[in-house]
Amino acid sequence: MDLLLVRHALPHRIEPGAQPGRPADPPLTGQGLAQAERLARWLAQERVDAVLSSPQRRAVETAVPVAAAHGLAVEVVAGLQEYDASTEHYVPLEDLKAAGDDEWKAMVEGRWTEYGGDDPHEFRARVCATVDEIVARFAGRRVVAVCHGGVINVAIADVVGIDRLLWFEPGYTSLHRVAASRSGVRSVVSVNEVAHLEATRDPTREAP
Repeated sequence: MDLLLVRHALPHRIEPGAQPGRPADPPLTGQGLAQAERLARWLAQERVDAVLSSPQRRAVETAVPVAAAHGLAVEVVAGLQEYDASTEHYVPLEDLKAAGDDEWKAMVEGRWTEYGGDDPHEFRARVCATVDEIVARFAGRRVVAVCHGGVINVAIADVVGIDRLLWFEPGYTSLHRVAASRSGVRSVVSVNEVAHLEATRDPTREAP
């Protein structure tokens, strides 16, 4: 089967302390909604048999136009949620990195529990088990699974044999293709495809 892992589009930022006691689950920004539409137009040219999504709002909102382009409903899969789903704030990865924030360093070093995230080993086990279940369920079909940067890092690392949890930065709405044979052999077909963000842009209406 062909598994297309997709990172969600750009969500709103939720500052630390903005909603104490409640997990951050931001929707997409206007730019993020445009990114999701571009992704949907791009994937409309391919056969897609199922569209899955993490339960988190930014993933579901990215998945909806993709599913609609193929006359499908989005299936929510709990195992695709990100390691920080229970945290009370959401700051985009690139912002943390640019600021040299300790939370960024903690992410890279696997100190996720310090900021309310999942245990790294439990997260890896959950993601790998979820991918195994998807591959088994959809043998011979092409599936789009909209999820998160951490999920994609772990899933691709499992195929290529990398021990690090976070080892590259998936772009917003980036595509990561994995081929899985019935014999159990898996291979990475592509990583971080983002050509659709430029190829589907209308230069008469949008800035670069």
